[in-house]
Amino acid sequence: MDHLIFFPVLLPLITGVLLLLPPLHEDLPRQRMMVFAANAALVLIALLLLGNSLKYGTQVYMMGDWQAPFGIALVNDTLASVMLVLTSILALAAHLYACAGDDEKGPFFQPLFMFQIVGINGAFLTGDIFNLFVFFEILLIASYSLLIHGGGKQRTQAAVHYVLLNLAGSAMFLFGLGMIYASFGTLNMADLAYKVAHLNEENIELAKSGGLLLLVVFGLKAALLPMHFWLPRTYAYTSTPVAALFAIMTKVGIYSIWRVHTAIFGDHAGELAGLAIGWLWPLALMTLVAGIIAVMASQTLKMLAANLVIVSAGTLLVTLALNTPEATAAGLYYLIHSTLLSAALFLIAGLIQEQRAQAQDRFVKGRPVSQPLLIGALFFIAALGLIGMPPFSGFVGKILILQASSDVLEASWIWAPLLMSGLTAMVMLTRAGSTLFWRAAGQPAQETKAHALQVTAVVVLLLCSPLMVIFGGPLSDLTVTAAQQLHKVPMPVLATGDLPVAEVLP
Repeated sequence: MDHLIFFPVLLPLITGVLLLLPPLHEDLPRQRMMVFAANAALVLIALLLLGNSLKYGTQVYMMGDWQAPFGIALVNDTLASVMLVLTSILALAAHLYACAGDDEKGPFFQPLFMFQIVGINGAFLTGDIFNLFVFFEILLIASYSLLIHGGGKQRTQAAVHYVLLNLAGSAMFLFGLGMIYASFGTLNMADLAYKVAHLNEENIELAKSGGLLLLVVFGLKAALLPMHFWLPRTYAYTSTPVAALFAIMTKVGIYSIWRVHTAIFGDHAGELAGLAIGWLWPLALMTLVAGIIAVMASQTLKMLAANLVIVSAGTLLVTLALNTPEATAAGLYYLIHSTLLSAALFLIAGLIQEQRAQAQDRFVKGRPVSQPLLIGALFFIAALGLIGMPPFSGFVGKILILQASSDVLEASWIWAPLLMSGLTAMVMLTRAGSTLFWRAAGQPAQETKAHALQVTAVVVLLLCSPLMVIFGGPLSDLTVTAAQQLHKVPMPVLATGDLPVAEVLP
C-alpha cells in the first residue's frame, strides 16, 4: 500500500506502452477493454488515496528512496487526491464516449489517452516544480496529438496556435524555474515554502521575477486573460471526447497557482507574501467579464461550452485572489462541479452534432435531432447545473463563493460579475436549447441514434451534480480540509531529508 501513491502515474504509463505493442496495437476492441479496465482501476486507486490522505494526513513518496530536497517526491494530500478522483471519473466518462466510435477516426487514440492521464495525474501528485514542468510537457505532447485526432482543416489550424503558444509557455516555464532555483537553491515545494520567509534580500527581486513568470505560465494554462484566446477554438474544434477530457486542463493551471502562489508565496512568505494577488484581482475579474461577453457571442454549442470554461476559470481565479482558506474551499467545490458539467455539455454537443447533419450544433434552423426527448432532457439538466439553479451543484458552489467574500469591498467586486455570469449562461443556454430542439425543419435521420455508451458517459457526469448536493456536507468538509492543508504554514525540510510536514513513506 505504501507504493500506491505512484500508481496513478505508473498504471496509465504501462497501459499506454503496452497498447503500442503487438498484439494490442492492431486490436481496437482489446485496447478499449484494457483502457476501460485501467480507468476503472484509477477510480479505485484515487478513492483509496483520498481515504489515506484523510486518515493519515499528507503522505510523501520518495522515488528510489532519494531524499528531499533533491529526490523526486510525489505528495498525496487531500487536494491532490480530490483532483485525482475528479480526473479518473472524467477520464472514465470521456473514454466511454470515445469507445462508441470516435476512437476509430484516427490512430493511437487509446495510448495517447493514457499518456494524457499520466501527465495530468503526475502534475497533481508531484512535490517539486521541476517535475511539474516534466508532467506538463507529457500532458501537452499527448494533447497535441489528441487535438488533431480525426483530422480536418479547423483542427489543424487550432492545433498550430495551441502548440506554438504552449511551446512559448514551456520556454517561459524553464526561465522561471531557473530564476527560482538561483534564488532558493531548491525546487522542492515544501523546501521553497519554508525558505521563502528566510530568503536573502539580494535574491528577493530574482525570486519575485521567477514567481511572476510562473504566474504567466500557469495563467496561460488556466485561460487567464489576456492568454485565454487560444481556448475557445481549440476546445470547440477538437473531437468530442477529447474536448470533454480537456475540461480538466485549465484546472491543472488553477491547481498549479494554488501550489505555487498560495502554498509557497502565501501569507507566511515574508516580503514575497501575496506575490500574485495584486495581479490576480483585476485579471480574474477581466477574465470573468471576457468569458461572459464570449458566451453571448457563441454561435455553436461547443463554442458556448468552451466559453463557459473561460467563465469558470475566471470564477476560480477570483477565489484565488480572495486568498483565504474559505475561498479556496469554495473554489475547489466549484472546480469539481464546473469540470464535470462542462465535460457533460461537450458530450451533449457531440450528440447533437451527429444528429443534426449539416447544421451540426450551430444555432441555426436545421434538421431535428432524432432523439429529442432523451437529448433534450440531458441538455436541460446540464444547463440547469451550469446556470447554477437550485438544487444543482452549481448553485451550491456559487453560494459558497459568495459567502467566502465576507468583506464588503470584496463582495462589491465579486457579486455583480458572478451573478451576471449565471444570468448570461441562462439566456444563452435558453437560446441554444430553443434553437437546437425547436427551430427544426425536415425529417430527423432515424438511422442516427446515440450509442448506449455515449448516453452512459453523459449520465455518469450529470449524476455527479445531484450527488454533490446530496453529499454536500461531507464534500464541503473535504474541500475545507484540503484548503486548510494548502494554507498551512510550512515546517522546515531537515538536512536528513525528512519532511516534518508529512509522513514520509519508504
